[in-house]
Amino acid sequence: METKTTSKPRLAVYYKEQVVPALKKHFDYKNINEVPAINKIVISAGFGDIKDNAKSFAAAVDELGLITGQKPVVTTAKKAVANFKVREGMKIGAKVTLRGNTMWEFLDRLIAVALPRVRDFRGISPKSFDGRGNFSMGVKEQLIFPEIDYDKIEKVRGFDISIITTAKTDEEAKALLTELGMPFKKA
Repeated sequence: METKTTSKPRLAVYYKEQVVPALKKHFDYKNINEVPAINKIVISAGFGDIKDNAKSFAAAVDELGLITGQKPVVTTAKKAVANFKVREGMKIGAKVTLRGNTMWEFLDRLIAVALPRVRDFRGISPKSFDGRGNFSMGVKEQLIFPEIDYDKIEKVRGFDISIITTAKTDEEAKALLTELGMPFKKA
């Protein structure tokens, strides 16, 4: 009988051993449960330009699945919009919600591998917090992820990444993400 060993992702271990004590000291938290943590990461993409082409739509959804390591949920239009030639119930995008180990592994790949591959990268804007401790950013092209084969893509596509935290303020969330290694622009 083969035993399966499940090891914690590198960034999760780093969070527990380095980030939690640093944030506890910086914000003078009394209880370890007050320290902000990452709840989930939501990756979403809109494919409105290929809504009529089923093959291209499936390829775009598969690319999102390759990047995240999880099967995306296809999103549909809630209302008909005549100007965009969209009918109610039409497939228009995809999203993935990451939690647990897959969330930590994705965040690690985003910070350590994907963001350094962005052309002319000077850091992420620190203005993308929502006022409640959550952070959102856009990625202009899926090619920054090493899982995507340049020769097999039809078109360069972007998507949005939202990092949902338990932080009460934007300051706490920024401190958490900075400690995890997120490369913010210097103000």
